[in-house]
Amino acid sequence: MGELSHLNAAGEVHMVDISNRLSSCRTATAEGFIGMAPELVELVIAGKTKKGDVLAVARVAAIQAAKRTWELIPLCHPIALTGIEVAINPAEDGAGLRIEVVASCTGTTGVEMEALTAVQVGLLTLYDMVKALDPAMTISGVRVLSKEGGRHGAWRHPSLND
Repeated sequence: MGELSHLNAAGEVHMVDISNRLSSCRTATAEGFIGMAPELVELVIAGKTKKGDVLAVARVAAIQAAKRTWELIPLCHPIALTGIEVAINPAEDGAGLRIEVVASCTGTTGVEMEALTAVQVGLLTLYDMVKALDPAMTISGVRVLSKEGGRHGAWRHPSLND
């Protein structure tokens, strides 16, 4: 493990200077899960909750969150995102939903935080939209799956390298 770049020589928190980095195409993919009753998954997927198309609202919330990450995470740089893809699908076991977000930009810093923030806010939106139907829902498994571009090149979560 390397040194933390958000600390200066005196050990004080600062925003990393990225002005000397080369611009490159960068992408990051993140995922997360919300566990819920299988019957609720079916209602959400079919768009039959009283709140309408819950999935569309969660997708828009995730996109908005990615665009505003720099305002929420103190040491993140504002970046010009070039794309955000949000996919929401039933979990493999049918007892929840999985959100996957792919964030991309051409710039001098990565987009992992934007992808993670989008996943979290998308999951929170799903919870908010249907909490009256299943208050025991559980958010879990939020992680970066992969990233490409930048100084360190491509990276995949170790669990995906099997």
